[in-house]
Amino acid sequence: MASFASVSQTELGRRRNQLRRQRRLKLVQGIWQTLAVSSLAGGLLWGLSQPIWLITKPEQVKVEGNQWLSDRAVMNALPLSYPQSVWGIQPQTLAQKLESTGPIAKAKVIRHLFPPSLTIEIEERLPVAIAQPGAQSTRPQGTQATGWIDAKGGWMSLESYTADKRSRTTSIGNTLSGDRLQHSMPTLKVIGRFEIYRNSWPQFYSVLSRSAVKVFEVDWQNPGNLILKTELGTVHLGPYSSRMAEQLTILDKMRQLPKQLDISQIAYIDLKNPASPMIHIPEQK
Repeated sequence: MASFASVSQTELGRRRNQLRRQRRLKLVQGIWQTLAVSSLAGGLLWGLSQPIWLITKPEQVKVEGNQWLSDRAVMNALPLSYPQSVWGIQPQTLAQKLESTGPIAKAKVIRHLFPPSLTIEIEERLPVAIAQPGAQSTRPQGTQATGWIDAKGGWMSLESYTADKRSRTTSIGNTLSGDRLQHSMPTLKVIGRFEIYRNSWPQFYSVLSRSAVKVFEVDWQNPGNLILKTELGTVHLGPYSSRMAEQLTILDKMRQLPKQLDISQIAYIDLKNPASPMIHIPEQK
């Protein structure tokens, strides 16, 4: 019995020592793993902070998809400061910022690591008319007095588009198509307070752009009487309403008017009541 007790005590002591060694080994391994991970993380952070991963100048940003906007105009709308770590850039945030400011309908920002750079793919908001304030109009907050407007009523500054890209122009008429809009700037003018016609503009322009008669100017200074300057002369429409499509259809039927009358002798065409169009001729003195 004494021998058995002695062996048991010896075996227990050996096992306790073995467990202590195992715990020490695990502790040492844990410390080394922590140091290794910390060193790796520190090295990674140090590596990411090196100039090789930095965007330090605008030349490292490439703009694609712009037909009318200059690269500079897009860059000016980009909330990016230099130097900037390529790892710290949030593409989606930058894209959303571009879409919320400036004449950009859609944007996509792509990061490149080798070499560190950005590619900005954009889809422009194409202007369809130039908006000019009336004699006593107020301009939209944060905008200039005269600017471009797109088909949806978005306002854009004249400086949004470079002068060399404005050289070719067109007017509203039956030859105006989506393809031509991609290659020419509009000469259609809209005069009046932007805040008055902004909400009506999308539907108004949708009808106007389908007109077979060329329209050069829309005078919206008096909401009670829209005045169009067309190839057939001045046209009074009255207040803007759902009858506009009908009014322009009647105007199209009057395309032979120049063969019947001297347009220069006509004061204006009255289409306030499209069912009863009238031609006003100034009284002879």
